[in-house]
Amino acid sequence: MIKKFKPTTPGRRQMSVADFSILTKKKPEKALIVRIKKNSGRNNTGRITCRHRGGGSNRQYRLVDFKRVDKLNIPAKVTAVEYDPNRTSYIILAQYRDGEKRYHLAPEGVKVGDEIVTAEKAKVKPGNRMMLKNIPVGFEIFNIQIDPNRGGQMVRTAGSSAKLMSVDGDYAQVQLPSKEIRLFQLNCYATVGKVSNSEHALVKIGKAGRKRHMGKRPQVRGKVMNPCDHPHGGGEGGCPIGLKHPKTPWGMPALGYKTRKKKKTSGKFIYRTRKGKLI
Repeated sequence: MIKKFKPTTPGRRQMSVADFSILTKKKPEKALIVRIKKNSGRNNTGRITCRHRGGGSNRQYRLVDFKRVDKLNIPAKVTAVEYDPNRTSYIILAQYRDGEKRYHLAPEGVKVGDEIVTAEKAKVKPGNRMMLKNIPVGFEIFNIQIDPNRGGQMVRTAGSSAKLMSVDGDYAQVQLPSKEIRLFQLNCYATVGKVSNSEHALVKIGKAGRKRHMGKRPQVRGKVMNPCDHPHGGGEGGCPIGLKHPKTPWGMPALGYKTRKKKKTSGKFIYRTRKGKLI
């Protein structure tokens, strides 16, 4: 649910926030948080590799378990639904029967007191994690493994879900949120359901200061720079960019230009592209 405010100021007029009424009012689990060292978009040599980053409020990183396979067949009870400042979705605190607590991505509709489990084959309900070969065709899934030896890497953002299209031979065909159909190994694990906080995309920031709290610095248009700083720069007054098509600060085409390598190894697992083209 989206919460709006009375227009008491220009910033409040457009601002909206998520209603956190479903969250549990508690501090994060102390054993499952670590300190984040800020780098303002710089790498180990001090050079900016990710622009427009810096500042922002202090955060503590929650150690989210994306794998869950070392807890096979051990049921866990959801003890809390929490906010995570490092991702768009909510997280759940699950306490296993052996006493261990872990953070997991929160599925849509899971509440405190529900029981979840990770197994090769389990009951098909939101929050349960199992192999793709044991999930019925047509169900929504998220947090999918690309490699069986790694944790879930795909479909993890708020409100997103993939759809299991078919299981054929050694691979399962999964339709990703981009409508691309991709092949996954049958022994890869995925969580049943849809990622929580589906209304995240409806939140309006409202004012620039709220972006600064998130650690995002201002962006400057290329056409107001000098020619030495950007291909769009230079000229007198508010003239156009003077090029056939827009370019990045490093001279590459900015719109419609495919940057994916044609001979990329993982390309063989793409069955159908976003545009509906068979490969």
